[in-house]
This record gives sequence, structure tokens and C-alpha cells, in this order.
Amino acid sequence: MRAGERAYRELRADIVSWRLVPGQVLGEVDLSERLGISRTPVREALSRLTADGLTEPHNGRGVVVSALSADDVRALYELRDTLDCRAAELAAQRGDPETFRTLADELSHAAERLSDDPDHPAYYELVDRMDEQIDAAAGNPYLQQALENVRLHLARVRRLATSDPQRLAAAAAEHEAIARAIAHGDAPLAVATTRVHLKNALSKALGSPALAVACPEAS
Repeated sequence: MRAGERAYRELRADIVSWRLVPGQVLGEVDLSERLGISRTPVREALSRLTADGLTEPHNGRGVVVSALSADDVRALYELRDTLDCRAAELAAQRGDPETFRTLADELSHAAERLSDDPDHPAYYELVDRMDEQIDAAAGNPYLQQALENVRLHLARVRRLATSDPQRLAAAAAEHEAIARAIAHGDAPLAVATTRVHLKNALSKALGSPALAVACPEAS
């Protein structure tokens, strides 16, 4: 893997997981020493992160991790409502019922495993797999491309709820309802269940103490 690509992936993962927090300065010299690479690939990685919206210019020199305010989260979910609901609707019309029945069955047991690991990797892997199957079933590459950028920022917001197994258990049930609606080919129900999930997820994210700590104005 090229040094610039490796730096980009490592820094992106650190931002999404909150190991690098909003407002934290990302200096080329420090990062090149930490990653063991020259400043050129670090500069390339930072440029890509800025294009993604995960970092932003800082006082004309260098970059900082982008803020994540309540307004940012609301705007993200406004876009999700349009994109996710349409994707679920298309998946219900075009998808393989058995694929989504299997996902629904897996999600019905997801809550039982949430206490196994505080970071819940198995749960998030299952949710990511469901997203991939919805994308594939929807069969619209332009919609998929738009969703990829949204999900990059969503992964960051998701971390605000990581410490709340009760919310994650409720989210698993919501995802199960979406999967079953798609499996039944019920497009209106797929849209409705998706919208319920998005409303609950937004409410949880806005009420997270982590959001208030990262951006005091959010509270």
C-alpha cells in the first residue's frame, strides 16, 4: 500500500473513532514522525481528509479535525432521510427476499451479543453488511456513491451512541424491521421503518454528552 493511502486510512480511522477529536491540530511534522513516512504522503492524506470534510484549514497553516456540531448532525440526517429511504424503497422493489430474511434473522439476535465487546464490532459489521446489501439491491451506482460519503460521516456520529447498549439494542430491532419490510417487498413499509430508525438515531445523537463535550455550542 502506498504511504499516502496508508496515512489517509489510519488518520481517517482515528478521526471516525474519536482518537483524534474535533479541533485537534494535525501537523505534518508530528504526523510524519508518528507514521514513519515523509511529509509528502502526509500532506496528500490531509488533503484527502479535507476533501472528505473530516479536516479543515487552521489559521492558514495546517489543518484541524473538523468540528461536529448539532447543526452538522441534523444536516447529515436530513440528507440520510432522502438517500436511505429511497435506497430502502428500491431494495424492496428489486432485492432478493431471502438475502434480507437472513439479515433480519441475524439482527433479531444481535442484541444478545452487545455485551461481548464494548466497541461492538460484530454489531457494526452486521449493520455495514446490511447497508451493502441494500446498495446492491437498489442497483443505482449514483445513489450508492452519494451514500458512501454520508456513511463516512455517519460512522463518526455512530460513536456517540457506542456506550449505550440499550440504544444499540433498539437500533438492531429497527434494522430488523427494515430488513423484513424489504424481504416482503413492501416498499412503503421499508421507507416508513427506515424513517423511524433515522428519527430515533438522530434524537440519540443530539442528546449525547459526547457531542456536547466536543462542541459545547451543540448543547
